[in-house]
Amino acid sequence: MLDLTARQVQILRSIIEEYIQTAEPVGSETLDRKYSLGVSPATIRNDMVYLTKQGYLNKSHSSAGRMPTPIAMKLYVNELMKEKELSVADEVSAKERVWDSRNELNDLMYEVTKAMAEKSHALGIGLTDDKHLYHAGYANLLQMPEFYDIEVMRHVLNLIEEVKLLEEIFEFGASANLIRVVYGPELGNKFLAPVGFIYMSFPINGHNCRLGLIGSHRFDYQYVIPMMRYFHSLIEEFIPNA
Repeated sequence: MLDLTARQVQILRSIIEEYIQTAEPVGSETLDRKYSLGVSPATIRNDMVYLTKQGYLNKSHSSAGRMPTPIAMKLYVNELMKEKELSVADEVSAKERVWDSRNELNDLMYEVTKAMAEKSHALGIGLTDDKHLYHAGYANLLQMPEFYDIEVMRHVLNLIEEVKLLEEIFEFGASANLIRVVYGPELGNKFLAPVGFIYMSFPINGHNCRLGLIGSHRFDYQYVIPMMRYFHSLIEEFIPNA
C-alpha cells in the first residue's frame, strides 16, 4: 500500500464494503452520501481514477461506478478488513451443530462442511487425503447474482466434479496463513471471474484435511473468516493430533 494515501485507502475500503453489500458498481455520489469521507465528490472521483490506474478498481461498462479487482479484495482481506468477533451464541451454535460427529474425522468433516455452507450462505467443500470429498450448499449459489450466468454456474459445478482441480486450488498460493483467498482470474478461467474461494489446509491426526467455501467474490469476509477459523479450532479440539 506504499502507493496509496490514507484517504485513498479509506475510499478503497468504502468501495469494497459497499460493493460487497450491493453487488453494484460504486460511484462517487454514493460514497459522498453514505461514507463521511470529508472530501468533495470531485476529490473522490480523482482518487477513484488513481485507484483504477493502480489496478485496485475496474470501471463498469454500464455506469460511472467502479468495482474492486482481485488485487483490491486481497488487500482488503489481508490488511484493511476488521474481523468481527464471534459472539458466544455463534460459537455455541457452531459447536452444537457438529457435536454429534466429534469422534470420527470423516463424519466431522462432512458436518463442518455443511455448517460452514449454512453460515456463509455459500457452497461448502471438504477434502481429505484419502480422497473423501464433501460438499453442501449448492442452492446457496442461486441466491447470488453472479451465478445467474449459466456459464459461471456450469464451470463451478464442473470444478466440484474434478478432485484434482480442487486439490490444485487448495494448494494455490500456499502461505503461512491458515486461511487463504483466491479468485477466479488467478486460476486462468474467465468464466470464474466473479467467483471467490476461501480455503484452509491443515494436518489432523496424520491426515491432511482441507475445507473451503466457493461463492461470490463478495463474501462477508469479516464474519466468514473468523467463523472458518473457529471450526478449525473445533476440529483440533475434537480430534487432537496423536
